[in-house]
Amino acid sequence: MRILVFLWLLFLPLCAVLFRIDIALVSGECLGGSRLCLEDEKSLLLQLKDSLAFKSNVSVKLVTWNESVGCCSWGGVNWDANGHVVSLDLSSELISGGFNNFSSLFSLRYLRSLNMANNSFNSSQIPSGFDKLGNLTYLNLSDAGFYGQIPIEISRLTRLVTIDFSILYFRGLPTLKLENPNLRKLLQNLRELRELHLNGVNISAEGNEWCQALSSSVPNLQVLSLSSCHLSGPIHSSLEKLQSISTIRLDDNNFASPVPEFLGNFSNLTQLKLSSCGLNGTFPEKIFQVPTLQILDLSNNKWLHGSLPEFPQNGSLDSLVLTDTNFSGKVPDSIGNLKRLTRIELARCNFSGPIPNSMANLTQLVFLDLSENKFSGTLPSFSLSQNLTQINLSHNNLEGRIPFHWEQYVNLTILDLRYNSLRGSLPPALFSLPSLEKIQLANNQFSGQFNIFLKASSSILNTLDLGSNNLEGPVPVSVFKLRGLSFLDLSSNKFNGTLELSRFQKLENLTNLSLSYNNLSIIASGNDSIPSKLPNFTALKLASCKLRTLPDLSSQSRLIYLDLSENQIHGKMPNWIWKMGNLTHLNLSHNLLEDLQEPVSNLSLLSVLDLHSNQLHGQIPTPPQFSSYVDYSNNSFNSSIPSDTGTYMSFTIFFSLSKNNITGIIPTSICNASYLQVLDFSDNALSGKIPSCLIENTSLVVLNLRRNKFSGIISGEFPVNCLLQTLDLNGNILRGKIPKSLANCKDLEVLNLGNNQMNDVFPCLLKNTSNLRVLVLRANKFHGPIGCPKSNSTWAMLQIVDLAHNKFRGSLPEKCFSTWTAMMASEDVVQSKLKHLNFEVLQLSHLYYQDAVTVTSKGLEMELVKVLTIFTSIDFSHNNFEGDIPEVLGNFMSLYVLNLSQNGFTGQIPSSLGQLRQLESLDFSQNNLSGKIPIELVSLTFLSVLNLSFNQLEGSIPTGNQFQTFSPDSFEGNKGLCGQPLNIGCPSPDALPPSQDTTFEGKEEFDWEFIITGLGFGVGAGMIVAPLAFWKKGRKWFNKHVDRFLLVILPAVGLIYTNCNDGRVEAEETIGIELTGITREYDDSDDDSNEDEDQTFRGRFCVFCSKLDIGMKKAIHDPKCTCHDSPPISSSSSSSSSYSS
Repeated sequence: MRILVFLWLLFLPLCAVLFRIDIALVSGECLGGSRLCLEDEKSLLLQLKDSLAFKSNVSVKLVTWNESVGCCSWGGVNWDANGHVVSLDLSSELISGGFNNFSSLFSLRYLRSLNMANNSFNSSQIPSGFDKLGNLTYLNLSDAGFYGQIPIEISRLTRLVTIDFSILYFRGLPTLKLENPNLRKLLQNLRELRELHLNGVNISAEGNEWCQALSSSVPNLQVLSLSSCHLSGPIHSSLEKLQSISTIRLDDNNFASPVPEFLGNFSNLTQLKLSSCGLNGTFPEKIFQVPTLQILDLSNNKWLHGSLPEFPQNGSLDSLVLTDTNFSGKVPDSIGNLKRLTRIELARCNFSGPIPNSMANLTQLVFLDLSENKFSGTLPSFSLSQNLTQINLSHNNLEGRIPFHWEQYVNLTILDLRYNSLRGSLPPALFSLPSLEKIQLANNQFSGQFNIFLKASSSILNTLDLGSNNLEGPVPVSVFKLRGLSFLDLSSNKFNGTLELSRFQKLENLTNLSLSYNNLSIIASGNDSIPSKLPNFTALKLASCKLRTLPDLSSQSRLIYLDLSENQIHGKMPNWIWKMGNLTHLNLSHNLLEDLQEPVSNLSLLSVLDLHSNQLHGQIPTPPQFSSYVDYSNNSFNSSIPSDTGTYMSFTIFFSLSKNNITGIIPTSICNASYLQVLDFSDNALSGKIPSCLIENTSLVVLNLRRNKFSGIISGEFPVNCLLQTLDLNGNILRGKIPKSLANCKDLEVLNLGNNQMNDVFPCLLKNTSNLRVLVLRANKFHGPIGCPKSNSTWAMLQIVDLAHNKFRGSLPEKCFSTWTAMMASEDVVQSKLKHLNFEVLQLSHLYYQDAVTVTSKGLEMELVKVLTIFTSIDFSHNNFEGDIPEVLGNFMSLYVLNLSQNGFTGQIPSSLGQLRQLESLDFSQNNLSGKIPIELVSLTFLSVLNLSFNQLEGSIPTGNQFQTFSPDSFEGNKGLCGQPLNIGCPSPDALPPSQDTTFEGKEEFDWEFIITGLGFGVGAGMIVAPLAFWKKGRKWFNKHVDRFLLVILPAVGLIYTNCNDGRVEAEETIGIELTGITREYDDSDDDSNEDEDQTFRGRFCVFCSKLDIGMKKAIHDPKCTCHDSPPISSSSSSSSSYSS
């Protein structure tokens, strides 16, 4: 055994000598000491050091190059056994210059590896002397500060295995580029290349060009990294020839094409990064099945579709990043098979369904982000994923309670469950995790008291966001022990009690505090007369906190965001508030402030200034110089607008002076506000003409001058690139016509010209304005027919139309109505689109301008300050419309108000209106409508106002549901109506005679046999009766024989008949016809009859009763009719007597 060991000891040194093993030492030491460092190469290195510009106090390598120190100790230098420099690493030395074509570096002919990455060569070009370093196999000049064309000399380094010229790309800054030579020329001789890193280099090549350059020049390439290289797509099939490829990084290019399926054929593929490439189509599932794949990043490709496949057992996938793609469907349970997964990022996709419980098997999982999807169900337990550091499940549809056992997550630093429907109490264990830095649970339904910090003093928590929940009780004392807390949001809960602001002085790191919208009473200062020292806030939000005085924030020099709105602060603004130089957002709205004291323009950085709904008066303050949002509305300012106001609005986007007492004219300087999008001067006393420069403005989105005293015509031309979405000029004294140039405003949503003196026709000039939602022309002098006959798709989005009090005429065009599809949405669709008609002014600040429209509903004018996009209304009242009411109105299933009163409509009320299940107000009064009230209207259960008065309606009033609640006023003025609530009884259906106007619904046919029989009987009777009416002798003969007949027949049935025709009374016949339970009388007496003759008639008097039974189709005679001893005396000769049994 000893002999064997001895032989090995002899053999190893011999091998080292024979095979000349080069031992490269990172430390700089070399074999044999300093005597193996060749003097000429030492001299070259010292020359290189002297030529380079660097800071000796920062350098860790170059400062060690010194003749007094052995060369093998020089940092970053490696020598071979013959004393030649074979490796030079000067990375991260912050070298700023001195590297050029004449550098001594290019004389180091034995150099194999050169790394000069992460330096600052001040945007100098790469020297062209690299072709002298023919032995180079590794060249790294990444992020070294070089720019310009990569020299052609690099292509002569035929032994290169690795090239890295990557650079951080920033748009607008100089970068490296490959133009001449291009990529093909650079690579044409580099057959040994295995790794190519050109991230950030501007290659600017088409898909087939760069793919073929790679496949033809470097067939053995293993690592391809061309991120941010301005490459175009599609990815060419020639790339498939690179069968040795293991890493593909092509992020941040512009392929604008699908992902090729052949990428799934690379059997050695370990990394595939295609983020931010404009990819589209469906991602091939085959790529997920590559057994060696460890990292897949497809993020930021919004048009890339796909779904997750079933994953095999023990897959290699380590990182799955699909954020900001259009992947959808469910996450399969088999994701639990990927035991090596450490990172899952599926944020902002369209995944749905429950989060699989199998994720609990991912023991290596460190980072989990499933935010902003449609995941539902309960929160799963990740009990085995004890390495988790971040969990983000925010903006989903998760519900139920969160697990109570969190003790095992000792590495968890961030938990984000915001914007879900989670409920229940908060688990105490969650707040005791030792590594937890951020807890974000806002916008859920958590309830109960919050008093759960067990180890608050040792907690490293810096963010606690519990806003918009149902937490209650006092703010827990333990919160004030979280010394590391920088962000605290308890807003929009049910916290109560009194809280002194001074309590927060112990939280020295607190920068963002929000207690708004609770039941808290905040006391601005403590009991001491000296103000308490508060933390240095950057954001302080105390809206609706029952503050009575402004807290003393004079020392808050870092304050950027201050919201004290909806409190009870009164009096003057303190002077110190105008000295807070860093303030960018100030909201003091909805208070009782009276005086600003100093000009607000002192706050030079102020971007948002909201002082609306106070009691401020006097001169209008000059806006701050850099303000973007200024709201002075709903105050008592009573001056005119200063003529130079517009000169201070160079950056202003929103400016409102509405609901004040402002007089005078609009100064033309307002038009200098070139970024102005919302201008609201409504509800003031401004006069004069509307400046034409406002009409010609190219940035305005909302122009609201409602309820002022503007006069004249609308002058100026709306620009071709008009951006207006709302134009509201209601309630002025404007005249003339709608400018034809308004048709340029293609995005117009609200047009309100009501209550003026404009004289024009229906605005068909806007027929191509496809986004129009509100059209109000009320109370003007508009005339002529409505509708645009030459257009097939007018105003599909229209939801409010008010043409009342004009002189429109003609019939309502059914074709026009059929294009208003927004009113036809079903109830389910309507509720799914529940939002307000508004314009977002500042996206980051969530500030909106709310459109307001006055609608006449239920007999009252109401102003809809927040117009729901589902609210629909039609008011055509007080015009000269005529004809039938179109049946298509029954398709407007989301209609809330329908008013066609005071017109000349005829015909019947369409039964299709029974489909308007959302209808709350229906007014058809003062028209000429006829027929019955459709029974279908009973199904309108939301109907609270109905007015059908003063028409020609008839029949019984339907009963049931809402119809039981309407007053008689709703039906008055219709002579043919009966039933409740008119207190007019309706005839019994059994006694109704057939009317000449009777129509038979459905498919019931006429019985011609019955009709011919009746007609024959009538003609025969007429042939007998008609001669008797004019032939006196014949009549006497007939009466004589009838009397004889009755004298014989009636005694046989128990009746006595007295012959009264003795010559004194010729005939008085009163025939009672029973009709629906009411006896109608027909007086056929001769004009010669008189009262004396009537009184001479005595004796038993019988009335024959007959009725026509339509159901049995025959006449029924009742022999038991009422008989009287004598008829009662008529009150007048012209009246008829009635008899009833």
